[in-house]
Amino acid sequence: MTAGPRRRPFALLGSELLTVFRRWRTIVMLVALALVPVLIAVAVKLTAAGSRGHGPAFLGSITDNGLFVVFTALTVSIPLFLPLTVSVVAGDTIAGEANFGTLRYLLIAPVGRVRLLAVKFTSSGVFTIAAVLAIVIGGVAAGAALFPIGPVTLLSGDTVSLADAFGRVLLLAGYAAISLLGLCAIGLFISTLTSMPVGAMAATVVIAGVSQVLDQLPQFDAIHPYLPTHLWLSFADLLRSPILFDSYAQNAWLQAAYVVIFGALAIGRFTTKDILS
Repeated sequence: MTAGPRRRPFALLGSELLTVFRRWRTIVMLVALALVPVLIAVAVKLTAAGSRGHGPAFLGSITDNGLFVVFTALTVSIPLFLPLTVSVVAGDTIAGEANFGTLRYLLIAPVGRVRLLAVKFTSSGVFTIAAVLAIVIGGVAAGAALFPIGPVTLLSGDTVSLADAFGRVLLLAGYAAISLLGLCAIGLFISTLTSMPVGAMAATVVIAGVSQVLDQLPQFDAIHPYLPTHLWLSFADLLRSPILFDSYAQNAWLQAAYVVIFGALAIGRFTTKDILS
């Protein structure tokens, strides 16, 4: 009796990740994100713009400690640049395959539809982590090159060692990545509704923007806790001593709810959809 072909459960995911990260679009977006902290650091260095009380959070502390370049860059990027790039990747997941006419061939391979959605969502999540790390790496490099780096004074007034501060940077990076997983799921669902990836990308960006606008309007207080963007910037407790993980856990649960809801919607739509391209 001849043995069947060996299954390689992660082969499809590996192929998908190679496809995503080999695209020039992906490389350009990651480089652009890494340049955000560099531009902030250069602007502060040239203009001494670290004036207290002006600009984004942590901007006034950059001249004292270059590690605050990372905190400032993440604060600036979470509401705009990160959602924009994540929406591009998430919106392209299924719609991009349909647009290029490769979706039918993927499913004929055979690849189960639910498995394909799981792989596409995972690749979006990996890109999200890479995007956040690009900002962190660019921020650390720019901060170390242009400003002194040493022990960090936290929002609570306590001073922690450089090693402790780097640990908090990684926690903040993890917080930012988790914050965008709900948007990945929303983008995946929208991508199953169309064969036009640009439309799916734009719709995902618009949803992120509308959610942030609604979160600023007191008339919508009742729905604020349920908006996907509500806790995106609630990471201040990571920069206090001791660290409080309440907002971290709340954000993780909120994003998990969006992943489950929109993941289920994506499965329901995709498994009953006629694939014509």
